[in-house]
Order: sequence, then C-alpha cells, then structure tokens
Amino acid sequence: MKPLNLACTLLTSLLISGPVFADDDCTEPVADWQPREILREQLEQHGLTVQRIKVDDGCYEVKGVDNNGNTFKAKYTPASLQIKELKIKFDTDGTVTDYLKPASGKNPQKSGKPDEKASITTTSEKNDE
Repeated sequence: MKPLNLACTLLTSLLISGPVFADDDCTEPVADWQPREILREQLEQHGLTVQRIKVDDGCYEVKGVDNNGNTFKAKYTPASLQIKELKIKFDTDGTVTDYLKPASGKNPQKSGKPDEKASITTTSEKNDE
C-alpha cells in the first residue's frame, strides 16, 4: 500500500508544481490588448503577408511571408503591439535591415549595442536551383 501512496503523492506534487514553471513572455492585462486586426493591418502596410496570428505565452505570435518570399515568425506585446522577438528564414535575397528601422536616424548595424528587450534570429538557406 505504501508504494501506491508514494506514487500518488509524487504525481500530485508534479501536477501542482507545473504552473510554477510556466512563464508568460507578455504580462499585459487582457483588458488593455489591441485587436489582432490592428496588428495585421500594420504588418500588411509594411508589405508583409500575415498567415496567422495567435496568442502564445501572453503575446501575439505572427507567422507570415515578406515581399521577397522570406518566412518570418514574430512575437508582439498585445497592448502596445511592440515587437519582442523576430525570427526570419532568408530563402532568397534579404537582410535584417529590411525588418528594422533605424532608431533616431542611427544605423542598427553600427549602433554597437543591441536592444536588450528584443531578440533577432536569422537563418539563411540558399536553394541551388
């Protein structure tokens, strides 16, 4: 009987401790969130084709394609619609500067320090066609 009690206690403690490890990337109150359609319109105005917008870890997660056919995945804060994370898969010609606007007229490549609030991941794959 003791092994069964031990197994039940262990299982219960694991189930209870699960939410402790969960961490939302965005913590803005839902009442302050802007509609997804506004984010979609902003991205389409910049020439991006949005394939999907979903909520993940409290953030809007966007998947889409740019004008050059490069796929991207980005996370935005739902209330301010500020970008938190951007991943780009360069299948064709394109650079990171296609996605980033210089802050205060500065070139993001030469500014020295990256923004600590956002992360950028790029992948380059060239097809031999």
